[in-house]
Amino acid sequence: MLPIPVIAASAATAAAIPLAVASWWAGRTAAASTPNSDAFTDLRSVDLERSALDRVLRPASAALARRMRRFTPAGWVATLERKITLAGAEQSWPLERVLAVKAMVAVGGVLGVLSALRSDQGLNFLLITLALTAAAYFVPDLILGGRAKERQAGIEVSLADTLDQVTIAVEAGLAFEAAIARAAHTGRGPLAVELMRALQEMQLGASRQDALRNLAERTEVPDLRTFIFAVIQAEGYGLPIAQVLRVQAAELRDKRRVRAEERALKVPVKIIFPLVSCIFPSLFIVLLGPAAIRIWRALS
Repeated sequence: MLPIPVIAASAATAAAIPLAVASWWAGRTAAASTPNSDAFTDLRSVDLERSALDRVLRPASAALARRMRRFTPAGWVATLERKITLAGAEQSWPLERVLAVKAMVAVGGVLGVLSALRSDQGLNFLLITLALTAAAYFVPDLILGGRAKERQAGIEVSLADTLDQVTIAVEAGLAFEAAIARAAHTGRGPLAVELMRALQEMQLGASRQDALRNLAERTEVPDLRTFIFAVIQAEGYGLPIAQVLRVQAAELRDKRRVRAEERALKVPVKIIFPLVSCIFPSLFIVLLGPAAIRIWRALS
C-alpha cells in the first residue's frame, strides 16, 4: 500500500489538472443563465441551477489564490499580472486562476518531497520530484510569456496597415474615433481587439487621451506607443490630426521596410549552421563516396 503523503501528493497534482482545464474552458465559453420569474425569485433554486464549477471550484480556487498571493513576492505577482495583460488573457486566465494552479502544484510538490524523504526512495527520486515540481510551477509563466511575445509581434506587424486605413479614413472626412472603429471592425488580430477595447472605454465615458494611454499600457510595441503619444500631443496642441497620422504612417512604412531588410540580411548567417551541419556532409558523401571507394579498391 502506498504511503499517505504519496496519495495526498497525487491527489493534489490531479486536482490541478481539472482546474486548468476548467479555466481554459471557461475562457472560451461564456455561460449566462437568467432564471424566469414573475414576481419572486427562489435564491436556492437559482444557486442550484449554477454548475458545480461556479458553486464549488471557483470559490475554492479564489480562496487558494488569495492565500498564495500572500506568500508570493509582490514583484513576481506584478510580473505575472503584466504577462497576463500583454497576452490578452485577462478573461480566460486571470491572475487568481494562475495563482491557484501554482498553489496546487506547489502543494503537490511539497507532499511528493515529504513522501520521498519518508519512503527512502533515494536521492534521484527526490531530485526528479523537485525538478518536475519546479518545471510545473513555472510552466504558466513560460506559456504566458510566449503568448505575450507572439501577441505583441502580431500587433507590430499589423500596425502599419491599420494606421494606413485610419489615415485614409480621416482624410476622407471621418472623425478619429469613427476611423479607429472602421479599422477595428475590418481588421483582425490582437491590434483590432485592443482598438475595440479602447473604443469601448471611450463609449463608457473615458476621454480619448485616457483610452489611448490605457492602450499604450496594455502593449509593449514601441511604434504603437510613439503613435499614441503623437496623437495625444497633437490633440493637446491643437494640431490637425490628419497631418499627424500621415507623418506617423510614413514613418511606420519606412521602419517596416528597414526591419524587412534587416531580416533579409540575417538569413545568410542563419543558413550557415544547417548548411554546414546537414547539407555539406550529405553532399560530400554523395560526391566523394564513389571516388573514395575506387581509391580504396585500387590501393588494396
